[in-house]
Amino acid sequence: MLIQTAPRIRSSEITPRSVYLNRRRFLSGSLGLGALAAAAPLAEAKFTNLKESPFNTKESETPYKVVTTYNNYYEFGTSKDQPAKYANTLQTRPWAVQVEGEVAKPQTFDIDAILKLAPLEERIYRHRCVEGWSIVVPWVGYSLSEILRRVEPTSKAKFVAFQSFYNSKQMPLGRYAGIQLPYVEGLRLDEAMNPLTLLCVGLYGDILPNQNGAPVRLVIPWKYGFKSIKSIVKIKLVDKQPPTTWNLDNAHEYGFYSNVNPQVDHPRWSQATERRLGDFFKRPTLMFNGYGDQVASMYAGMDLRKYF
Repeated sequence: MLIQTAPRIRSSEITPRSVYLNRRRFLSGSLGLGALAAAAPLAEAKFTNLKESPFNTKESETPYKVVTTYNNYYEFGTSKDQPAKYANTLQTRPWAVQVEGEVAKPQTFDIDAILKLAPLEERIYRHRCVEGWSIVVPWVGYSLSEILRRVEPTSKAKFVAFQSFYNSKQMPLGRYAGIQLPYVEGLRLDEAMNPLTLLCVGLYGDILPNQNGAPVRLVIPWKYGFKSIKSIVKIKLVDKQPPTTWNLDNAHEYGFYSNVNPQVDHPRWSQATERRLGDFFKRPTLMFNGYGDQVASMYAGMDLRKYF
């Protein structure tokens, strides 16, 4: 993976929280709970009246400009600035997500059904990249468990496998990614059902930009960022641990669990500290990225150095 120095952000580039909230209050008069602006083009649609999550961090949010221009999305280039330049070729309509495998009721959900499946929340999460940088983002979505419960996992379902969209015509830089595509990821079923695991459709009150994983992605705040797979087209419940892209590429450096753990270093750099994008000084990395109260019990008795 390429490592780049986090950009320094001028104060003039930071959108104040008050401005962000006032914009949404202005829009709320014409749109309902979690609704999209029906008359607006998809790229300009806004979410309004979002439910606030009890899991929200009170930390300062990373500027929208940074979140949407400093990305890992290898299908659109391996440099952090390339996805924002080249992801405009991704076609996000029509879009469908297949949910299948060890379930009683396999279903295919189009993006409109996903948007209406449950009330949308704003989840202000810390997000930690294995490369050493971190962000705080107001994501939009709801718990992944909402969609999993509807397909009724069977007793054989132990893990959940995810697959991203890949099309060489829409993603010509994917041939230079250096990893197997389409991108695949996986979670243990209890991890997938944890209320923190977010099926995400937006950020900062807007729909997801292409470079951030439009139109639907995962956000798993206690795991390193590469676990939060983008542009999902398939979810499959399985009985055995599924393959994951970075583990296939280099199992020595990228474990299946990939929980944020300051005590387990990446072979090429320490995980003990992190740099919040826009900050000058580093800060200590928190175990489970600070979400231990919600997730630590899932790993009770596990050797987290072995199961990294």
